[in-house]
Amino acid sequence: MTAREDTGAAGFLAVDSGGSGLRVTVGVPGRGPLAQRESREPVRTGAGGIDPGHLLAQLTPLARDLAAEAGLGRLETAVVGAAGFATLGDALRAELPGAFARDFGARRVALAADAVTAYVGALGPRPGAVVAAGTGLIAVGTDLGGWRRADGWGHLLGDCGSGAWIGRAGLEAALRAHDGRDGGSAALLARAEEKFGPLPQLPGLLYPRTDRAAVLASFAPEVAACAPDDPVAAGVLRAAARHMAESAAAVCPASGAPSIALTGGLFKMGEPLLGPLDEELAARLPHARRVVADGDPLHGAVRIATDLARGTLALPADGTMLYVP
Repeated sequence: MTAREDTGAAGFLAVDSGGSGLRVTVGVPGRGPLAQRESREPVRTGAGGIDPGHLLAQLTPLARDLAAEAGLGRLETAVVGAAGFATLGDALRAELPGAFARDFGARRVALAADAVTAYVGALGPRPGAVVAAGTGLIAVGTDLGGWRRADGWGHLLGDCGSGAWIGRAGLEAALRAHDGRDGGSAALLARAEEKFGPLPQLPGLLYPRTDRAAVLASFAPEVAACAPDDPVAAGVLRAAARHMAESAAAVCPASGAPSIALTGGLFKMGEPLLGPLDEELAARLPHARRVVADGDPLHGAVRIATDLARGTLALPADGTMLYVP
């Protein structure tokens, strides 16, 4: 497909670019998504930020195949939600709008942080706050006048309450038990040895790896499994809930009746995490109401694309969190 081809219906392209690769869908406003595919290769990030060439190399053939499958002649609206876009997205801002116009015939483009597409997928265009938690954690809020974010600084500097944070705290408690120090957990020690082998070997296994955050997060489900019967594990999850609520409170509108939603794989832990989190949110944000998330970040990209195509986009565009050239 090129910008000169105009047979078939006009549609939209919506993309979620995250740590596990690309998810791509095309559709028509009013009819929703019509076809979807994914790539399991994450987009590279280098000294110049997120690599637009690598993104386009993966996205262009997928988008063309999807457009043909859905019977779309051109993709007049394109929306990309990308992990790291707020701080590493300069090259995407410079190159993607022109590439989408050239390759797909796109006349309307929006580029967003994946936290924004997570927000829109969960709440749509209404005031509130969203906590997105998996291996990492970020909270995003808006009063529809501007965006606010809290945390999302990575497992070395933040992501407090995330899967990596919970896993690291659980492994610390296991090592305390191994050493005979206060604050240790025999239950977590047993789980850690079952998963990783003898714990004196753990630093050598963990520190050289580039996917340390994911390895730490892999232990978070073990912490949740121990929590009903182990006070140390339960305490880790209570502390994680406090961190999440702090981040939500930092971004949630202070007036009105905002909504709060939770999105991301970490919340599959269920009651051991959600119980204390609900208590913390109620204490810190009594004026807000927790609601079930409508959808995920790809759903958010579709929502933005639909509103952009119709000329009804009501979200604040600030060039950093949401860029609409």
